[in-house]
Amino acid sequence: MPVYLDHAATTPLRPAAVEAMLPWLTGRYGNPSGAHAVARAARATVEEAREDVAAALGCAPAEVVFTSGGTEADNLAVLGVPGPGEVVAGAVEHHAVLEPVALRGGRKVAVDDHGRIDLDALAAAVGPGTALVSVQLANNEVGTVQPLSDVVSVVRERAPGAVVHTDAVQAAPWLDVASLAAGADLVAISGHKLGGPQGVGALVVRGGVRLVPQLRGGGQEAERRSGTHNVAGIVGLAAALREVTATRAETGSRVARLRDRLVGGLLDAVPGAALTGHPTERVAGSCSLTIEGIESEALLVLLDRAGVCSSAASACASGAQQRSHVLEAMGVPPGRADGALRLSLGWCSSDADVDAALDSVPAAVARLRRAVA
Repeated sequence: MPVYLDHAATTPLRPAAVEAMLPWLTGRYGNPSGAHAVARAARATVEEAREDVAAALGCAPAEVVFTSGGTEADNLAVLGVPGPGEVVAGAVEHHAVLEPVALRGGRKVAVDDHGRIDLDALAAAVGPGTALVSVQLANNEVGTVQPLSDVVSVVRERAPGAVVHTDAVQAAPWLDVASLAAGADLVAISGHKLGGPQGVGALVVRGGVRLVPQLRGGGQEAERRSGTHNVAGIVGLAAALREVTATRAETGSRVARLRDRLVGGLLDAVPGAALTGHPTERVAGSCSLTIEGIESEALLVLLDRAGVCSSAASACASGAQQRSHVLEAMGVPPGRADGALRLSLGWCSSDADVDAALDSVPAAVARLRRAVA
């Protein structure tokens, strides 16, 4: 079995999610938009799941819009907020935010060398003409947690008419989104990052926020997102969120200890390695490094051959091995950014996973350095 250290890309299904989904994959069915008994049962199941998701995210059930995942949720938020005003986003946002922002002619706000939003730059960038501000709760590459409550305060003071969106996809497995994102108008999550299935997510749309639907047709989700409901996916998302909420403190503490051992061991064993992201304000599963004189692509190949699954940056970009826009925004020099390594732990990570990484990564780096010596 491979040593899986790419949980920020996707994490295994939790048993509770599998159990909740199985009836809808092996016998139960029905289109929740129908009127007959089978359809009504499916609809009732979706609404029960909606209540569970709402409880986990700190909103009313009517404020939950089910989507196909975090990307769609982010796109719906950025493109769906109406009006001619400018949209503004942090420079380290996921491409699911940055590309829609660019499509709307928006602007990016600088971050510091840990990846945290520059609040003074944000204050200068927003004003009465701002329609939307998007700042993630936690970064998908380096794990840095943003001061979202401070962001909301700046926006409310400088641009009281603006809508605040946060991509909480990477935060949801580790942080109390209900509390930390309470001031945001729009909150996006994704099932497969927290132990639910791939292909399902949700967007919290606070009461009073108007969205222009990006998918049109049947008028599902209170006219905000058309399309037949993914019943199995929705119940799996709800089950995973229930378990995340119930076990967050214990799991977060255990995984943070594993992460700290992994980070400390690699910094001690690999000359030229440096931690990226905030040293303390980071999610529990995030270990992101740069390694001087090493190219990520070659390192990932060697680690894969050693049975260690890892990445260099966002999974959405890693296939092309493009230089990280996150590290660039943080001011990491190109020579160091080329040696990025992201090892991310999840709810089922173990000491054995850390041991394997502490054996494999230094050996792979040493091999690459010998090859160019």
